[in-house]
Amino acid sequence: MFIFDRRTLLPFVFALATAAGACQSSSTPAAAPAAAASASPDVWATVDGREVRREAIEKVYRRSLQPGQTPSEEEALTAKLNLLEQAILDDLIIARAKALNIQLPDADVDAAYNEGKKNLPEDAFNKELAARNLTAADMREEVRKDLTAQKVMERDVTSKVAVTDKDVTDFYDANKAQFNLTEDAFHLAQIVITAQRDQQIANRTGDDAATPQAATQKAQMLMEKLKAGTPFPELAMDFSEDPNSASRGGDVGLVSVSALNQAPKALRDTVMKLEPGNVNIVGMEGGYTIVALVAKQAKGQRDLSSPEVKNGITTTLRDRREQLLRTAYLSAIRNKANVVNLLARRIVDGQGALPPTLAPTAPK
Repeated sequence: MFIFDRRTLLPFVFALATAAGACQSSSTPAAAPAAAASASPDVWATVDGREVRREAIEKVYRRSLQPGQTPSEEEALTAKLNLLEQAILDDLIIARAKALNIQLPDADVDAAYNEGKKNLPEDAFNKELAARNLTAADMREEVRKDLTAQKVMERDVTSKVAVTDKDVTDFYDANKAQFNLTEDAFHLAQIVITAQRDQQIANRTGDDAATPQAATQKAQMLMEKLKAGTPFPELAMDFSEDPNSASRGGDVGLVSVSALNQAPKALRDTVMKLEPGNVNIVGMEGGYTIVALVAKQAKGQRDLSSPEVKNGITTTLRDRREQLLRTAYLSAIRNKANVVNLLARRIVDGQGALPPTLAPTAPK
């Protein structure tokens, strides 16, 4: 599964939100449109001849439902269409990995698996798996696919992105006003830990503390990792529950003194006492915020002689270009493939009505 911003109910139970593993390989060649139209109702798409079957998408859909959710048939089918489109991309990326001969050592998979579930007691973890008809083997396979996808994207996307000194200078010259501070400011980063289940997951592992006890355990674990030398940005990307800053390594940018004065007193006082490079933890509404002071900035015009300015522009440009290339890359590999979305075709043929063959199936 290869959705890059994902939320799940378990630490890294990736299958709860994506259609990873939904594609079943087939040795038959890619079907022509006429032949595909007569395919079994249980085949929802074909990708270069490989089948994406209904059962796999249905299972992922059931696992992704939050407790108490009762979507309409139309809402459910819309969600399944989205999962099916993701499954098609998943299949193509795995095929690309095979072409590149990308293979992951079992030790790497085991390490990622153990890291992802270690914040949840073993019995609770197993209970969640059973409730969603998953096994430990399922999870290890999803971890393998996720890591494989990262390798493909690093090879075909990330490694192709470049930002030159001229790019940075041009950006600065065109946006000089942005670097003129009217008051003193604090460059902050944060890791947010909430005490309730979140609807949208923001971090790379899918980790989500759903209770005050889980939030406390998670906060303690993260502080221990920071003390042991784990980089703050890595922990933020893996564990922060803030959808706005997690993908940026927790970076929230410059916060002016006047803006900081509007923050909760505990957070404001903690920041005011920090020295650049230091980290502290603050209790916030049953959860926690681990806040890092990256630097203090005096008011006035900042220029490219400041490493923070230059590095910030470089990061901004790189992120923009990587996102653009990633989006174009995924579209290109899909356009190049022989893809037939049979589910979409059947819904269109039925003018939006729910075909009898698409009636909800009983959970297995």
